[in-house]
Amino acid sequence: MVLLHWCLLWLLLPLSSRTQKLPTRDEELFQMQIRDKAFFHDSSVIPDGAEMSSYLFRDTPKRYFFVVEEDNTPLSVTVTPCDAPLEWKLSLQELPEEASGEGSGDPEPLEQQKQQSISEEGTELFSYKGNDVEYFRSSSSPSGLYQLELISTEKDTHFKVYATTTPESDQPYPELPYDPRVDVTSLGRTTVTLAWKPSPTSSLLKQPIQYCVVTNKEHNFKSLCAVGAKLSADDAFMVAPKPGLHFSPFDFTHFGFPSYNLGKERGFPAKPSPKLGRHVYSRPKVDTQKICIGNKNIFTVSDLKPDTQYYFDVFVVNSNSNMSTAYVGTFARTKEEAKQKTVELKDGKVTDVFVKRKGAKFLRFAPVSSHQKVTFFIHSCLDVVQIQVRRDGKLLVSHSVEGIRQFQLRGKPKAKYLIRLKGNKKGASMLKILATTRPSKQSFPSLPEDTRIKAFDKLRTCSSATVAWLGTQERNKFCIYKKEVDDNYNEDQKKREQNQCLGPDTRKKSEKILCKYFHSQNLQKAVTTETIKGLQPGKSYLLDVYVIGHGGHSVKYQSKVVKTRKFC
Repeated sequence: MVLLHWCLLWLLLPLSSRTQKLPTRDEELFQMQIRDKAFFHDSSVIPDGAEMSSYLFRDTPKRYFFVVEEDNTPLSVTVTPCDAPLEWKLSLQELPEEASGEGSGDPEPLEQQKQQSISEEGTELFSYKGNDVEYFRSSSSPSGLYQLELISTEKDTHFKVYATTTPESDQPYPELPYDPRVDVTSLGRTTVTLAWKPSPTSSLLKQPIQYCVVTNKEHNFKSLCAVGAKLSADDAFMVAPKPGLHFSPFDFTHFGFPSYNLGKERGFPAKPSPKLGRHVYSRPKVDTQKICIGNKNIFTVSDLKPDTQYYFDVFVVNSNSNMSTAYVGTFARTKEEAKQKTVELKDGKVTDVFVKRKGAKFLRFAPVSSHQKVTFFIHSCLDVVQIQVRRDGKLLVSHSVEGIRQFQLRGKPKAKYLIRLKGNKKGASMLKILATTRPSKQSFPSLPEDTRIKAFDKLRTCSSATVAWLGTQERNKFCIYKKEVDDNYNEDQKKREQNQCLGPDTRKKSEKILCKYFHSQNLQKAVTTETIKGLQPGKSYLLDVYVIGHGGHSVKYQSKVVKTRKFC
């Protein structure tokens, strides 16, 4: 007994003058048909031993047929919903007498045969409603015309059907072990380790397989087909195939329909264009990830969020048939983020803080005495850092800080201040922070708004360079340092040396040029110049200016690269 599309074609094709015999499965022809997927596309014939993909419009039933010629034949039919629950039933109708054996009379008229197959309900063998991968199996099925009817009542959707009369030898779906559960063996804040028993398809049948792990926050999946529908909104799972766009009008000739004038009347393009005219269904983005890991049966899912519930599914895929079977999925909640230790700030003392990439640090300041004002000085050594200041739970400050920033808040008796520092995505952050109720005795030097060093190109010589920088109304100490660098000194190298928290004590004595005090009550005149001498012709130098406050804390201006003239 064999599943064959040619038998049904005989029922649908115009009658010829001679009687026809239902063929048996021709293996060479069968393999050709499997390779030519368009052969079965949009057909109502189910191929024998090949998985067929199709679609349903909501509330519009579809019928598929296949013929079993001989009694006592094994039969297996598997239906895989992709994106929505399905209702489907399998029924059996007896074959017309002309459809078996040689037959000696004239065949029935075409319309009469079609009407007979539609009007006769037949015997219902199996029915199912839901979104599970469900199957009908029988070790001994009678001959006849089998009809598979499907309907989706929720929405347009895709599905897959696999039918075979040789289930024992085909075995396209990988087998599951006796315990098909996925176990969580390790649980962390951002990682979950999964393990499962290997598929007998690999260990016993020696067929090539691979495992695919799917992670999401919504629910477990019943099939890889359902995963594919969730992963992409603009793919074949959500777009109904259209003649002329996804297959050629010529395909109709396989089923006895003439192709002449078909392209002209419907405006089909000469060559199929998969994207032309496709309607994209928008779908909200979901955190669903799929990764195929080969034949390993243990895997650690990483980059998860703390204190979040995730669903995990494992699918075993037959590498030969590309068909898959789902293990029994599981779910787990990642551990909570470790509670941060709160650093206590002392009044008037600078505290060094290190924040991991994307991390956060909490600091607490509780003045011991009554106060009118509280001043916070933040010195971000590298990149931008986010700061929030709360007083007794109320948010007072929320800013991004680059370089030095000062916040002054009105005081409140017995108030407690909570400071939250958050690092950025680029890398770790380093900063210095000072909280004080006596801002006049601060350790940080005052800075101008512009901390760049300006070089005067016209004053360059073969042995000197002249630079200038801005100061403030407060008398501070400025020290300038130089270091010879290569001509190809780039921005990346410059950025690595741009840690503004590193003081002059980290520099070599040979790099020091001079130190001097400088200030001006008139900010318009708060600028100083300096000529650096003793340089080599045609060489590049990195110049740094440090300003040192009364408490000894230093801040570096933005570095500047200058190059002496080669010829003078």
